[in-house]
Amino acid sequence: MSRFLSISILLLFVLYVSSESAGEEEFTEELLFRPLPDRKVLSHFHFESRAPPTNSYGHHHRLFPKAIYQLVHKYRIKQMELSFTQGRWNYDSWGGFDPIASSNAKPPGVELWAVFDVPPDQVDASWKNLTHTLSGLFCASINFLESSTAYSAPDWSFRSLSGNLRYGSLPREAVCTENLTPWLKLLPCRDKSGLSSLMNRPSIYSGFYHSQRLHLTSDEFDPVALNGIVLEQTLTIVLQPDSLETHPSFSGSRKLQPSWSMSSLFGKTVDGKCALAKSSNVYVQLEGSLVYNMKNTWNSIDSYEGDSNFGFTVSPDRMMKEINSVDKEGYSIIYGFSINNDHSSKPFDLGFWWKLPVTWSCVKAPLRVSRFLMGSGNEKGAIALSLQSTEWSQSLLKADNDGEKCNLRVDVFQLVPWYIKVYYHTTKIYVDGASQSLGDIIEKMSVSPSEDKVSPGVMEMILRLPCDMKSASLTLEFDKGFLHIDEYPPDANQGFDIPSAIISYPDFQTRLQYKLDTTSIKSPMVSKMQERRTILSYTEVLLVPLTTPDFSMPYNVITITCTVFALYFGSLLNALRRRVGEEERLRKSKDKSTGKLRLLLSKLSAKLRGKPWEPPSSTPPSSSSKFISTKVVIKIILIAAIAFGWQYYDG
Repeated sequence: MSRFLSISILLLFVLYVSSESAGEEEFTEELLFRPLPDRKVLSHFHFESRAPPTNSYGHHHRLFPKAIYQLVHKYRIKQMELSFTQGRWNYDSWGGFDPIASSNAKPPGVELWAVFDVPPDQVDASWKNLTHTLSGLFCASINFLESSTAYSAPDWSFRSLSGNLRYGSLPREAVCTENLTPWLKLLPCRDKSGLSSLMNRPSIYSGFYHSQRLHLTSDEFDPVALNGIVLEQTLTIVLQPDSLETHPSFSGSRKLQPSWSMSSLFGKTVDGKCALAKSSNVYVQLEGSLVYNMKNTWNSIDSYEGDSNFGFTVSPDRMMKEINSVDKEGYSIIYGFSINNDHSSKPFDLGFWWKLPVTWSCVKAPLRVSRFLMGSGNEKGAIALSLQSTEWSQSLLKADNDGEKCNLRVDVFQLVPWYIKVYYHTTKIYVDGASQSLGDIIEKMSVSPSEDKVSPGVMEMILRLPCDMKSASLTLEFDKGFLHIDEYPPDANQGFDIPSAIISYPDFQTRLQYKLDTTSIKSPMVSKMQERRTILSYTEVLLVPLTTPDFSMPYNVITITCTVFALYFGSLLNALRRRVGEEERLRKSKDKSTGKLRLLLSKLSAKLRGKPWEPPSSTPPSSSSKFISTKVVIKIILIAAIAFGWQYYDG
């Protein structure tokens, strides 16, 4: 008995320890505001849901969305990212060297990539099933990515991922509330409470840029799973505040930045945090160049009164300063506000206002990238990729101590539809306007030519550009293909899209290191900012006009042919179904009904004329039927000849 009791106690202890080590589900919600130099405001929502490993926690969850859990296990997903974007990120005005720009600046439309933990021969089948599932889950046309002509398998140039990776993009996919509503349903509180209640649809979709993103990582299929499934949902919006006040003591060239608040940006306030959230925080980030220029403005204006150049309507709970800043001018600052204690009787409405005018610029990416088309006509053309130097490509990269030449590494990943037949052997590279040898600039290149109606063209390239260059350009010639009439979209005359090219800079790592004290609340969003990330930039989506047929001609041919056949068969059926004998009997019956009256009229006429009455002779059989039959036959023969001639010359 004592042995049984000791075994039971030991089992209970093991179960307790395993449950404690497995951890619990967590959900956090955060919102970051950042003033932008062009008088706009960046609003970045960040929601994170964590599910412990299944082998220690089980299959049932209280907070984690069931749809995502089933998705991960059914298709054995290790990593996946899905984004819906409207607008294009302005790398010059909004920055390109910070973590938010590198991870949340997305190409227009839909972008999807996933890494599967399945054998290589099952990756394509898992990708196709995943696209159909996501299409139904988010009410979008993601299922168009199931076609082998719409996705690719990058080898080494995309996010340093390799193996069972698939990537696809739909540049023309429209983004609307039908995509946002399913995205919000994955949150424990949806949009009923917490920070997600700020998501007013008219405010979001009237912005200059918005991108909703879903990123998940899973180690469920590893022998030793530690983290389980981590679901990260972000919504990045660039809005224009309504307030554009100008202080009367400043000249017109030095206007105050617009003041703003939650209610002015979204038309709503926060009544309290989501009851299921572990933490709910709001942050305001000031960039390093902004902090530096505010100090200069403070020293240059004698009439300044106050503690700073700006103010909040709510006192911040904490402040975090950046250490080891990349921006040589200064360090960035983050002010934190907790809304854990707010409730419906005291809504949380954070406001930000300026006291003095200030100008600054964001930290740009190492190179300014743009892509455009060259050539004219419907037969040939060329794709040009332009790279222009910024101050960071020259200040951050220096020559090695050994005296070796300084080079800037640039990775290029470009996906081209199959109907754009790119000739990769026509690649030309120009540095500062001078033509360069491909071997001197291209370190590595992988090309997968397109196959008609089977697969797109994929180009992966590593460029080594001189650090002291001013500009560089890369050109590729292509021919425009012809599509079958059934392959044209409804708006074919608008043109056909080439997805954005992805430019990465492996030599540059972005991170924001903040000094945290022991009283600071652990923030998943701030932790993400402190992770090293490779700088990424997306180019423009190219619109290529292709030769399109006259779509009205099939309609004209169909209508004319149907008219001819209607006349032909109508006349033929009329001639075949007409009963001449019955018409003759009908005429005789009419003659009998009017015969007596006609006889009396003839007798009366004879008496009036004084002539003897003669009975009317019988009417000879009418030859009208024969005449009509002959006429109908001639008409049928004529129409048949016209139809035969039409089909002969048209075929």
